[in-house]
Amino acid sequence: MSDSRSAASAAPALQDVKRVRTVHLQRAKAAGEKFSMLTSYDVLTAGIFDRAGVDVLLVGDSLGNTVLGHDSTLPVTLDDMAVFAAAVVRGAQRPLVVVDLPFGSYEESPTQAVHSAAHIMKRTGAHAVKLEGGEALAEHVAAVVRAGIPVMGHVGFTPQSEHALGGFRIQGRGEAAEQLLRDARAVQAAGCFAVVLEMVSADAAAAVESALDIPTVGIGAGNVTTGQVLVWQDMLGLRAGTMPRFVKQYAQLAEVAGDAVSAYVADVRSGAFPAEEHSYRG
Repeated sequence: MSDSRSAASAAPALQDVKRVRTVHLQRAKAAGEKFSMLTSYDVLTAGIFDRAGVDVLLVGDSLGNTVLGHDSTLPVTLDDMAVFAAAVVRGAQRPLVVVDLPFGSYEESPTQAVHSAAHIMKRTGAHAVKLEGGEALAEHVAAVVRAGIPVMGHVGFTPQSEHALGGFRIQGRGEAAEQLLRDARAVQAAGCFAVVLEMVSADAAAAVESALDIPTVGIGAGNVTTGQVLVWQDMLGLRAGTMPRFVKQYAQLAEVAGDAVSAYVADVRSGAFPAEEHSYRG
């Protein structure tokens, strides 16, 4: 048995860790454990997901779509991310909290990437940042890591580059699988502690997971990755419309909430609410 396997077997299982850190995700991969990751953008969902046992919370720039109502993630600012990330940190006790650096906040230079990452870490108390991009941005990742800030990579379909990629298209098929592997290896070499694989073929994801020493996190990448992540509003059925193929919905909160609000409206109109038990006397 390798030294890493021996160390992993001696360490507590991930679910028993009181505070998840980057080293625990590495140990999970070495031990063959899976870990869960969900997006979160506020203190209440952070607390719910924490108590449910989620290992990693991602304050994703997907909040541009799911919270702010934009058509894409591109309008999201660094200050937007800082406000929501600080709320998540206040609500989470056990999970590792990772924050996306939004479009335009890191691509210009390694120096810009370091400044933006440091801004997020100082304002929010988060534990790591996430950057999109492979070989072309490896130098930026390395600079942030040298500054003492843990970085999660993100390759495959990168939403901030949706226009350059020609829209929402599956990545890593055919010859593109080699580029995906080069991108993943590049961000690993630059110091990433994990890398997200988004909307890539399961075969390509398996090749990356096997080739890397760091854990991979899948979203539309099959079940071979060490971790899995979903946008919480998709997973819990709060967002309406057609879901991507990779989304499994575990509840229909939009329907539950709609029924509850309709009942409230009816009670207000009829005078049934507030009732005597909801009123003060004397």
